[in-house]
Amino acid sequence: MAGPDYGALGGTFKIARVLQVVSLLACIGMASNFISQMIENNDAPSKELIGTLSVTCIAILYCVITLILHIDNILPYLVNTAMDGLMLIALTVVAVIIGKPLSYLNCKVIGSASVSQSAYQLSAELKNTIQNQSAGDIQYSNWIGANKSTCYEMKAIWGLGIALWWVFRSLLDDSGCLANQAPASFLLSRPCVAPASGAVANLSHLKTWLERASL
Repeated sequence: MAGPDYGALGGTFKIARVLQVVSLLACIGMASNFISQMIENNDAPSKELIGTLSVTCIAILYCVITLILHIDNILPYLVNTAMDGLMLIALTVVAVIIGKPLSYLNCKVIGSASVSQSAYQLSAELKNTIQNQSAGDIQYSNWIGANKSTCYEMKAIWGLGIALWWVFRSLLDDSGCLANQAPASFLLSRPCVAPASGAVANLSHLKTWLERASL
């Protein structure tokens, strides 16, 4: 992958961005699949999943744009550092919201309860369904325990969110060092300067044309 030669800092930036894009694509795929299933069942998607999908879509767009700008050596690293901080806050909120009920859930025991426990769980789910039916919303804390596959996939999203948090956190230091290494990087673009030889040649042709026109 081409790009400016910033040594290990530049290589770390590229690798981290690629890992972020791959992880975010996985999160987007799983979250969008859950939302699609809810819509097919004529249910309103969970707010937690909608928020997760929104944050991950914005984050992957940001990662792709900054990676392209870095390769072209026109990335404003100071602005990039600030934006990484904002993404860090957004991922923290997502990880806390979707992870709070998941931390109490054991995916291995789902579907293996006794008859009395299953009856109690069924009555509780029916009660919650009746309470939320008027609003048309799916209770996230009940939905994640519907089956093992849903539980494991949501824990995968949660784990990827935590991993992305650490990658964004490490890039804060990396971008700060790159900003010091490239002090002019706060400019969004650099002026295009024509080659000196080309400019001299054009002036020479123009002078010759003026001399011939004056004769």
